[in-house]
Amino acid sequence: MGIRPAVAAELPLLQDIERAAGEPFRFLGMAAIADDEPPALDLLEHCRREGRAWVAADDEGHPLAYLIHDEVDGTAHVEQVSVHPAAAHRRLGRGLIDHLGVRAAGSGLDALTLTTFTEVPWNAPYYARLGFRVLDEAELTEGLRRIRRAEKESGLDRWPRVCMRREL
Repeated sequence: MGIRPAVAAELPLLQDIERAAGEPFRFLGMAAIADDEPPALDLLEHCRREGRAWVAADDEGHPLAYLIHDEVDGTAHVEQVSVHPAAAHRRLGRGLIDHLGVRAAGSGLDALTLTTFTEVPWNAPYYARLGFRVLDEAELTEGLRRIRRAEKESGLDRWPRVCMRREL
């Protein structure tokens, strides 16, 4: 297993990973999340070209998990991290997040941020185990507020969500 930049030819595979990773939400009564389309190929390509798309690949180089990120108010913001269910419990998500943390710290950023569901076991509780903490409203930067507004407008707030931060 290894972490490396995503390559253009495998971007459709990242979409497949996202679709498969969404399926477990169906069992929590969150079919809308399970049915949500993955990031568009043009967005994935944009992230890839900018060095913001990473994959965790098996020994043959096939992607099993991916992460895309952006810089938001001086932090590396995890836009999406998804692990194919067939590759679950191999610490691939943790590996991708830790990889981003090392790269972000090396670039002078002081934290990782993300938004997530509070009541999904593999969301906020998982990220807390990885060292993230929930931000209260007063701690939200303008960029995080903008992200949360967009999430609310898209209907994600049908289920409780939070912003989280991990210091580097």
